[in-house]
Amino acid sequence: MQKSSIIRVGDKVVRKPRTKEFETEVIAESFSNTSVGSRRFESPLLIIYVFGFIISLGTLFLWLPISNNNDEFTPFITALFTSTSAATLTGLVTVNTSEYWSFFGEITIAILMFLGGATFMSAATFLLVVVAQQFTSSNQLVLWENQPIKEMIGSSNILRITIQVAALGVIIQVGAAIFYYYRFLPLFESNGDVIWQSIFLSISSYNNAGFTVIPDSPSLSLFFQDHITLLFIAFMIFLGSLSYPVILELLKFKRFKRLSLDTKLVLVTTVSLIIIGTLFFFITESGNSSTFKGQNTLERISTSLFQSISGRTAGFSSIDFSETREYTNILYAGLMFIGGASGSVAGGIKVTTFAVIVLAIMTASRGKTHVEAYGREIPNSLVVRAFSLSFIAIMFIFTIAFLLVITENITYSKVLFEVISAFGTVGLSTGITSSLSDIGQLLIIFTMFIGRVGPLTIALALGRSRYTALYRYSEERIRIG
Repeated sequence: MQKSSIIRVGDKVVRKPRTKEFETEVIAESFSNTSVGSRRFESPLLIIYVFGFIISLGTLFLWLPISNNNDEFTPFITALFTSTSAATLTGLVTVNTSEYWSFFGEITIAILMFLGGATFMSAATFLLVVVAQQFTSSNQLVLWENQPIKEMIGSSNILRITIQVAALGVIIQVGAAIFYYYRFLPLFESNGDVIWQSIFLSISSYNNAGFTVIPDSPSLSLFFQDHITLLFIAFMIFLGSLSYPVILELLKFKRFKRLSLDTKLVLVTTVSLIIIGTLFFFITESGNSSTFKGQNTLERISTSLFQSISGRTAGFSSIDFSETREYTNILYAGLMFIGGASGSVAGGIKVTTFAVIVLAIMTASRGKTHVEAYGREIPNSLVVRAFSLSFIAIMFIFTIAFLLVITENITYSKVLFEVISAFGTVGLSTGITSSLSDIGQLLIIFTMFIGRVGPLTIALALGRSRYTALYRYSEERIRIG
């Protein structure tokens, strides 16, 4: 009996060393991609360092007496707030840009906007390519598995790619400046003013920054009846809210069916949000005499379209948002939270993240287990990542809003709108920003910075963290709902 127990097959299997499964090489490979806090130059934290440096340098220049019209040192909190708002392409201000800042200060703000837009798009593309190159073909993120990204991943000159991203932005902004020049000619007596206004608005509109230096004109109220200019600005905002890979695909004039899944989701979701925003604004504000101010139906549609595009990512406004209705602000808070495309100058959780969440909800409601779109299956890991990013963003927004309610004597609805605007780097405001205390301004500054670099950094960090467990637990059901 003893001999029989020794030669049992089960015993042999259990006692046999499984050397192949536990080779050193395999374990090392399993954990090779788990390092997120790497200090190498391709770390996602690189974009935080770059933006921190740009904001610090901008704050220094705006702090100098030469930057304002008072010929004295700018209050540090004002310089820091404006520099952060310009570099993060938000557009929230505590002082009137055209009145407070000198020409040198305006130049500084324009440079900050240009660097903020070009740096973010270039750095985002650079990091996507460099990080993607570290994965094998079986482990690359779905986001990168479209033809433009594949071509960039396979490129031997990453610096050339980043230069191309920046060059594309420059070309678009120069073309816009030429258009603005001819539109501004009847509005300004000095040709120098026309040139400067054209350049500044070109940089601000393409980069979705929301800054203007037009005298005696809050935001774009001067163009309230100039719908051609407003629609062109809206077109510039739309281009800026698209990422470089999406623009690259569109420039190849492919049919919709031949586009990558990422590009399809960006275009369909963006257009859908624009239509929803336009219809909602038109319907809800039609009875508000403070909004449309005697415009006819066609002009109201044009204004609604502009506000739908600008209100989601840029923050320009031809109307006073302090006069809009409460439920209009609620909708636009949602649009600002979503933002633009991944890797674009726009903020928010990004339209692809929102699209994945909507698709996941539709999939669950139909009793399906796999999220699908346009004949492609989206991995569950990406779905979890989308929900995780959105949940983190929501918790962050509500935390900052709660702190502001404590520090400021302002209603929660207005505070929440302002925080979402700062997080989405939009810049729409109900007019409370200038009345915030120093602590309140610091909270908004922190929100703008996190809204600019946070979603990309978190997404890249989550994308690099790929852990393969050596075992799994047995399943057990719980009650949901």
